[in-house]
Order: sequence, then C-alpha cells, then structure tokens
Amino acid sequence: MKKFLEEFKAFAMRGNVVDMAVGVIIGAAFGKVVTAVIEIFLNPILEALPKMETGGTGFAGSIISFLAVLVEFLLTAFVLFLIVKAMNEAKKRFVKEPPKKVTVKTCPFCKSEINIDATRCPFCTSELK
Repeated sequence: MKKFLEEFKAFAMRGNVVDMAVGVIIGAAFGKVVTAVIEIFLNPILEALPKMETGGTGFAGSIISFLAVLVEFLLTAFVLFLIVKAMNEAKKRFVKEPPKKVTVKTCPFCKSEINIDATRCPFCTSELK
C-alpha cells in the first residue's frame, strides 16, 4: 500500500499534471471574465441592431447568440495566445537551457554529417584529422 501511495504521489506531482490542473482552473476563471466582457460590452451593441422579427427572438436572436459565441471564442483564443507568447518570452529570458553537446561534424570532402569521433568518413572513406 505504501508503494502504491508513493507512485500516486509521484504521478500527481509530475509537472504535466500540475500544469494541466492550473490551466483548467485559470481557464475556468478566464472564461468568466470573457463572458462578463461579452455580456456587458458586446451584447448591448449586438442587441441594438435592427431585428427581423419583433421581440428579439427567432432569426435575429439566433444571429446575436452566434455572434456572441464567436466573439467570445476569438477573444479567448487571442488572450490565450498573448499569455502563451508572454510565457515563452519569460522562459527565454529567465530559464537558460544548457548548451547542446555537439555529436556530429561535417566531412570536409563529401560534406556528409558524420559522428564527431569518426576518423574515416563512412560515405566517401576519406581519412579525417
């Protein structure tokens, strides 16, 4: 049972699971903000448009509902794009990745990529220094 709990703890604390949980929570909160912006600012403008039927239902009401959902989607996608872009910029500035180890070199004779430790090119069989 102890090993099972240790495995569960390792699973739950992995970066992907925690990141996903944070994303879901922030996404729900952000969805409320976008919905409020739509209801407060955009719906009054869309509802002020001339209606095809009296009472604001029917075809005109359907168009307004569709436009509200479409604008909400576009706003959500745009703001998420901005957030991801900002996070990527912050990662570039503050998180330094170690330099990648060079594992290949180019043969000076045939210009093929070969192992860095090779003393002879496997393609043109030229001897390398």
